[in-house]
Amino acid sequence: MKIGFGAPVSGAWATPENLAAFATRAETLGYASLWTFQRLLIPADGHADPPYRSVLDPLLALTYAAAHTRRIRLGVALVNMPFVEPVYLAKQASTLDMLSGGRLDLGLGIGWSPLEFAATNAAADHRGARAEEYLAVLRALWAPDTAQYQGRYYTLPPSRMQPAPVQQPGPPILLGGVVPAALRRAGRLADGWISRSATDLTRIGASIETVRQAAAEAGRDPQQVRIVVRGVLRPTPDSAGIPGPDGERLPLSGTYTQIRQDTQALAEQGVTELYYDLNWDPHVVTPAPEADPAAPTTRATEILEALAPGT
Repeated sequence: MKIGFGAPVSGAWATPENLAAFATRAETLGYASLWTFQRLLIPADGHADPPYRSVLDPLLALTYAAAHTRRIRLGVALVNMPFVEPVYLAKQASTLDMLSGGRLDLGLGIGWSPLEFAATNAAADHRGARAEEYLAVLRALWAPDTAQYQGRYYTLPPSRMQPAPVQQPGPPILLGGVVPAALRRAGRLADGWISRSATDLTRIGASIETVRQAAAEAGRDPQQVRIVVRGVLRPTPDSAGIPGPDGERLPLSGTYTQIRQDTQALAEQGVTELYYDLNWDPHVVTPAPEADPAAPTTRATEILEALAPGT
């Protein structure tokens, strides 16, 4: 299983210096990938989960990271399709793939925030059907031939988009989603599926099975469909870890040894890629007001080093 790392894009540790430093250090330590996520707005009263209160743009952050690295893959988990037109995203993704030398993994979702739907004037109906057409437009624009598409929701006149992405037939597309229809869509149409931060990792095997069964039914090799998991880390000094709703220790919490064991257990369930994401660690994203300003970076650096692949 490949191991990646969540880039510093949320809260206290999301600085230009940290983005460059963690990207380069992750690459040096052998991490396979670096990941960002999207959040456009939060309510004016500020009531939002800490990871969402201050978030860098995911593709711009990856472009910045690309300029400081040479080999590590660059993933976004994820961009919500309703909030950006497919032609515009196709150009952004193609450009980033070219500038990075073909290292982009493009994660896509269908959105959930009513605030963001309203602010972007996005349609919230028929999101599954719209998503399928969206993917068709992206792939048409990345193809070497003249692009053209006519669907119920999107129209693409005969046209070409240059420069083409380095990866052909385009950057790998990974789909998010948790309901069965979304899981099946990922298996049928995408290069892989991405879990969300709230995914119950003790039961992820059922979701993986749904994705891969849909791939097989579509005539695809289910073992070629990537299963990418956002690993929300909760390291603790002792083995008690963080209790879940049932009182049991949450996966990827506790000591580094326990986290490595949980990582292996996920691989045995069929996960192909796991990235450790500290953007959900309250000690990194929202430290106490009296804390040392350097504390989030110090904690994140320790974790990055301790869980590096091969250690």
